[in-house]
Amino acid sequence: MDTLREAFHKVEKIEEGTYGVVYKARNKHTGQLVALKKIRLDSLLDVIHGQKKLYLVFEYLNQDLKKYLDSSQTGEIPLSLVKNYLFQLLQGVSFCHSQGVIHKDLKPQNLLINEAGTIKLADFGLARTFGVPLRTYTHEVTRRALFPGDSQISQLFRIFRTLGTPTEVTWPGVTQLPDYKGTFPRWTRKEMEEIVPNLDRDGRDLLVQLLLYDPSRRITAKAALDHKYFWRSPQSPEEQHVPQRHRR
Repeated sequence: MDTLREAFHKVEKIEEGTYGVVYKARNKHTGQLVALKKIRLDSLLDVIHGQKKLYLVFEYLNQDLKKYLDSSQTGEIPLSLVKNYLFQLLQGVSFCHSQGVIHKDLKPQNLLINEAGTIKLADFGLARTFGVPLRTYTHEVTRRALFPGDSQISQLFRIFRTLGTPTEVTWPGVTQLPDYKGTFPRWTRKEMEEIVPNLDRDGRDLLVQLLLYDPSRRITAKAALDHKYFWRSPQSPEEQHVPQRHRR
């Protein structure tokens, strides 16, 4: 640290992510402006460096969720495992949000899993702190996406056909948004039993709250961890990793 302070002067913090902080800094000897990244050591197992190469050693998880889905004959995963993974993902997202970070690229390829039933968020290359304009999101969600659009307007219409075209009743202020069109087709909302027939009542209730149009009414990741969907005791070997109920 003393060597760092002797060599560089931090001008300002550029951005902060889950794994580190990036500063704009000036080399005290040459005057050159540089980007200085401070990595939190608890995200690394080891650092190995040579004369011209640097290796960062991270925890190993043997596959991602997309590979798991691709290897499945049906492309689906047991509902017990869905609950397990969802709880862990909500924990990860809740932590990110508590640190003021939005991942922005949650998709199967960036969700790493292992045989023990662990799933972790990975690849924070597009992560941003709150307050930065968010314009580009990944279009891929799962192998069998709930809203499988192939363009922006197709994606919107897929959502509208399922959740109903948003109105001032379901989303106050929506008609004032820059890209809102009064000419959008009017679809009525489908019932969750039709959308996800294999999901139980509590699971459908949680999904409804996660998919609310109005951001002020949509359930947060932290609140979702206490939803009754997670209260049920494990009923099968696959559910042994599912917490019976989240406790703070």
